Amino acid sequence: MEKVYFNNSKGDRLCGVISNPASDKSRPIVIMAHGFSTSKNSDTYVSLSKNLDSHKISSFRFDFYGHGESEGKFEDVTVSEAVDDILQAIKYLKKQGYKKIGLMGGSFGGIASIMAASKSEKLYLLVLKSPVSNYLEKEMETKSEKELEDWKNLGYRNYESGDGRKLKLNYTFYEDFKNNDGFKAAPRIKTPTLIVHGDKDETVPYSQSVKTSKLIPNCKLYTVKGANHHYDGEGLKEAALRVMTKFIVDNS
Repeated sequence: MEKVYFNNSKGDRLCGVISNPASDKSRPIVIMAHGFSTSKNSDTYVSLSKNLDSHKISSFRFDFYGHGESEGKFEDVTVSEAVDDILQAIKYLKKQGYKKIGLMGGSFGGIASIMAASKSEKLYLLVLKSPVSNYLEKEMETKSEKELEDWKNLGYRNYESGDGRKLKLNYTFYEDFKNNDGFKAAPRIKTPTLIVHGDKDETVPYSQSVKTSKLIPNCKLYTVKGANHHYDGEGLKEAALRVMTKFIVDNS
């Protein structure tokens, strides 16, 4: 593995890790886009990278702006920023000599990947794990009008990450999603796509992936029965990893 750095369009330095088990840049490489307030070192991406290593498929795990070892303030994060990060990661790999590039994104990284894939014709596959497809719809289902109004009036809201960190999130995060509707972007995705989603997801509605899978022209939806957003439960994480690994290997 090699730790590398590249810049987004604004010049912020982003950090990533490339695993190239075959030491061959003509082999496929899969970019991995992590979830909200997590990092490139989250279990899903590390485990999937190891699985791909065994099949001589390279991977590129990187931290979004404002996350992990990358520059930027978390409170300033937007999905547009994340989409740009992915597009710059694609450009970076192209400059490094990689020719066959795939993309995998989970949760927040899922909506960023949907938007990026709709803007890029350079991807050979797309894998989405429990992706947000329409954030505004999700927020209106889970938050009251008063909560959204308070967020707007204050300019930020307090956010607690999965690992217990107390963070701030600017209202621009919400506003930015008006220009990033995964349902509208999905029909523009031409690459073979797999969506993996648990039907008991309490964070991102499973129904969003059902809808998105019908909008992307070449898409398979794999439902992990009984899985919540974190795939808690015996064998559920492994089931998701197994399906994602097989799809990537079969399409590489």
